[in-house]
Amino acid sequence: MGIRPKTLSISLAPVFLGSALAFWNQRAFVGWVLGLSLVAALFIQAATNLLNDAGDGESGTDTPDRLGPPRVVALGWASPAQVKAWAYALMLAAFVLGIALVRQGGWPIVGLGLASLVAGWAYTHGPYPISRSPLGELFVCLFFGLGAVAGTYYLQTLTLSPSALVLGTLQGALAAAVIVVNNTRDREEDQKAGRKTLAVLGGRLFCCREYGVLLLLPCLSAALWAFCVGVAWAAWGALACSLWGVVLVRRFFLARGGAEFNSLLAATAQFQLLFGALISLGIMADVIFK
Repeated sequence: MGIRPKTLSISLAPVFLGSALAFWNQRAFVGWVLGLSLVAALFIQAATNLLNDAGDGESGTDTPDRLGPPRVVALGWASPAQVKAWAYALMLAAFVLGIALVRQGGWPIVGLGLASLVAGWAYTHGPYPISRSPLGELFVCLFFGLGAVAGTYYLQTLTLSPSALVLGTLQGALAAAVIVVNNTRDREEDQKAGRKTLAVLGGRLFCCREYGVLLLLPCLSAALWAFCVGVAWAAWGALACSLWGVVLVRRFFLARGGAEFNSLLAATAQFQLLFGALISLGIMADVIFK
C-alpha cells in the first residue's frame, strides 16, 4: 500500500518511450539497458512514495480520515522509521543498478541518477518540501517525463534528439496530471496544513483547466509531431488517446468526493501508460512495417 501500485506506471511509460525512440532511430535497442532502467525507475518512484507516506505521517498532515488511499504511517501499520528504511533500501537498490547504467552512459547518467534520488527525498523532506509547494507538477514533468525519456534514449544511443525532448515533455505533462488529481482531492486538507500547492493557490476552477490542458494538449501535440515526422501509427494512437482524455476531463469537472478522485487518479495513471504505450508501439510499427 505504501508504494501505491496504481500509480507506478508513471515511471514505466517514459522508459518504454525512450527505448522505442532509440529503436526508431537506430533500428535496435539494448535489452539489458531497458530492463535495468525499468527496474531502477520503478524503485525510485516506489521509494519516493514511501518517503511521502512517512513524511506526511510524521508531520501530522495525514490523518486516518484523509480522503486519499490509505497511508501506512497514518493508519499505524508501520512507524515512520520503518517506512523510511524500506524507502532507503529501494534507493540503494536503484543506486546499485545505476552503476551498470553508468558504465553504459557515463557521467551524464551519474548526474541524472543522483538528481533523481535527491529529488525523490526532497519531494517530502528537507526545509522546503516540493510536495508542499507549487512546484509538484513541474518536478514530476521533469523527472518522470523529460529526464526519464531523454535519459533512456541517451542510454540506448549515447546521443540526444529533439524528438526525445519533445515526447519526454509531453509524457511528463501527463504524469503531472496525476499530481493535479491528487492535489485537487486534498486541496482543503492541504490548505489547513499550510501547504501552497497550485491546487490551493489556484482554486477548483484553475485545477479543472490545468487538468484539461495537461491531459489533452500532449495528445494533440504528439499527433502533430508524429504527422510532421511521418509516423502515422503514432499519430493515430495519440488521437485515439485524446478521445478517452475528453471523458476523463469531464469526470474531473464533475468529481466531488474522495472516492471519485481516487478512481480518477488510477484512471489518469492508466491514461499516461496508454499514451506512452500507443506512441511507443506506433513508433516501432513504423520501423517494422516500412
